[in-house]
Amino acid sequence: MARAAGAGRGSTVDEGRVQEFLERVITDGGAAVAGLCTSLGDRLGLYSAMAGAGPLTSAQLAQRTGLVERYVREWLAAQVAGEYVTHTPATDTYELPDEHAAVLADPGAPTYAAGFFTMLQALYATEESLMEAFRTGEGVGWEEHGPALFDGTAKFFRPGYRAALVPEWLTALDGVVQKLERGALVADVGCGYGYSTTLMAQAFPRSHFQGFDFHRPSVEAARGIAAEQGLDDRVGFEVATAQDFPGEDFDLITFFDCLHDIGDPGGALRHAEHALADGGTCMIVEPNASANVAENANPVGRAITAASVAVCLPSALAQHGPQALGNHAGEEALRDIADEAGLHHWRLAAQSPVNRVYAVGR
Repeated sequence: MARAAGAGRGSTVDEGRVQEFLERVITDGGAAVAGLCTSLGDRLGLYSAMAGAGPLTSAQLAQRTGLVERYVREWLAAQVAGEYVTHTPATDTYELPDEHAAVLADPGAPTYAAGFFTMLQALYATEESLMEAFRTGEGVGWEEHGPALFDGTAKFFRPGYRAALVPEWLTALDGVVQKLERGALVADVGCGYGYSTTLMAQAFPRSHFQGFDFHRPSVEAARGIAAEQGLDDRVGFEVATAQDFPGEDFDLITFFDCLHDIGDPGGALRHAEHALADGGTCMIVEPNASANVAENANPVGRAITAASVAVCLPSALAQHGPQALGNHAGEEALRDIADEAGLHHWRLAAQSPVNRVYAVGR
C-alpha cells in the first residue's frame, strides 16, 4: 500500500485498484471519442451500407457510400479497435456482423441505438453553458441546444416506442385500447417530433390525436412527418406548454419521457386533470431509473443519470418553475405530485430496461 498523489493526509491507497480505475477511465475516454465515429457511421450511411453485405474492402465500402476511401479506411480501423466491425487480414476485408447491424444499421429495429450518438454533438457543445449553470443555478433551455439533440432524441426513442407503445404499453392501460378502437380524443404532451403521436394514429384510425410541444422547430418537424404519412387529417400539432395546452375531454393524455423536463410538473398534471374526460387516463412514461443513486450503477442507469446532468435538469431549471426533478426522481415523488394534482389513482402498468409506464387517473 502506498500514498498516491492527491490523496488525503495520512491516507493510503491500493495501487492495484488505482491502475484498475485508471484503465476504466481510459476506456471511458476512448468510448467518448469513439462515439463520434459511431455517429459518423450512422449519419453517413456506413453501417447501413455494410449491413448484410458480407466482407468488404475499404474501397468497396467507399464506393457504396460515395465517400473518400482514405477516410473510410481510417474509420474502419477505429471500428475494428472497438470490436464493432471484424477484419480479415488475408483479404483485408471488413464485415459488420448481423447482430451488430441490428443495433447500428436499421432504424426500424427495436434494438437500434445509434440515435443516442447523434445527441453527443449537441451535448458537448453546451459544456460552457453548463459550467456557468453550475455556478449560478440558472438553467440551459432545451431550445439552447443544437438541432442534433432534437434529431438524436427522436431517433433514439422511436424504435422503443415502435416496439412497445401499441402492443404493450397501451394494452396495459385498463380500457384504453377499446376506447381508441371506437374513436377517442388523445393529447400527446411534449410530443417532440411526434413519433409517439403518429404511431398511435396509425394503429387507431378512428381516433383523433393532438400533439403539443413548446419547441416550435420540433412541432414543425412533427407536422411534416404526419403529412408524409398521410395522417394530417386527424393528427395535429400545436406550439403549447404542458401547463396551457388547449382542449378538453381527452380520453387519453400522454407524457412520453418529458414530465421530468418540465419546470412545473405539478402544474402540468393539474392541467391534464382538468383536460381529461370523465374516466380518462394519463399515461406517464419516464426513464427506468431510481431515486436511490446506488441502484443506478449499471449501463442504463449511467446513461440516464448522465443525460439528466447534461439536458434534463438544466432544461427544467431554465423554466424557473417550482420543481426541477431530474430524470431519476423515482416513482414515489412522481406519484405524490400526481396525487396533489388530483390524479389519485396511480399504477405501474409496464416497464422496459429504459422506461417505466404509469397509468394515472382521477
